[in-house]
Amino acid sequence: MPVLLRDIAEALLQLLANRERGALATVVQSSGSTPQKPGSRLLLLPDGTTIGTVGGGAIELAVLDALREAVRTGQSQVFARDLGYDLAMCCGGRMEIFIEPIEPVPRLVVCGAGHVAKAAAPMARTVGFDVTVVDDREELNTEERFPGCERALVEPPEFLRSHALGDCDWLLIATHDHALDEKTLEHSLAHAPRYVGLVGSERKVIRIVQRIVARRGPFAVDHLYAPVGVDLGAASPEEIAVSIVAELVALRHGRPANHLRVADDARFAHALRIAREAAK
Repeated sequence: MPVLLRDIAEALLQLLANRERGALATVVQSSGSTPQKPGSRLLLLPDGTTIGTVGGGAIELAVLDALREAVRTGQSQVFARDLGYDLAMCCGGRMEIFIEPIEPVPRLVVCGAGHVAKAAAPMARTVGFDVTVVDDREELNTEERFPGCERALVEPPEFLRSHALGDCDWLLIATHDHALDEKTLEHSLAHAPRYVGLVGSERKVIRIVQRIVARRGPFAVDHLYAPVGVDLGAASPEEIAVSIVAELVALRHGRPANHLRVADDARFAHALRIAREAAK
C-alpha cells in the first residue's frame, strides 16, 4: 500500500474515532496534461490542515474551497475543471474530482431508560444513529432492554460533565423525574449538540426554561425541541417514540415537519421575557 494512501486511511479512521468532520477529494477522471491522475486524494482535516494532493496550484486551491463547502453543507459533488480555460494553468488538461464530506455516524444520547427511551432507542438505531442510553438505574439500563446500544450507568448530568457533545451528537432528555430533566437540560447548555429534545408538556417545558433563565440568564433555544417530536397525535410510549424519531429524520435531512416545539411560540417568548425580567 502506498505510504500516502496509508496516511489518508489512518487519518480517516482517526476522524471517525474522534467524531470529527472533514472532507475528501478524489480524482476520478483526467484527460490531457494534468498534475495528478485518477486515484489521487486530498483530505481536509478539522484544523484546516491537509493530507495528500490533487495537483497543487490553482486546482488545489479551488478544491480546498470545495472541501470547505462540503464540510459546511454535508453535500457531495463532482468538481470538474478545465485547467487552462477555467484556472489559467499551463497544464491545459481537464480533471474531474469527487468531493465528499466525512462525517461520523450521528450519535443519539438518550437520557433516561424508561418506556419512551425503550421504544425510541432501537428505532433510532434502525435509521442510522449510534445510541447511548444514560441512566444510573441498573435494573432498567440493561442490554436486554437496549440491545446494540452503548450504556452509561450514571445520572445524565454526571455524564454531561464528563463527555463533550458536539454537532454530530443529538440529545434526548426523557428521565423519570422533572427535576432531573431540568438539571440535565441546564447541563446541556455547556455543550453544542445538534439537537436537544425534551419530553414533556408545553407547561412543563416553559416552566423549566423559566427557572433556568432565572438562574443563569437567557440562552439560545434554536437547537431545543421541546416538547419533543412532530405532531402525530402520539399518546403511547411507542407512538411518542415514532414522533421523536420522525423529528430526528426530518432534521437530519433538512426537511420541513410539524414540530411540537414551542420555541417560536409567542407564549414561550413571553415566558422567557418574564424570566429575564425576574432575573434582573
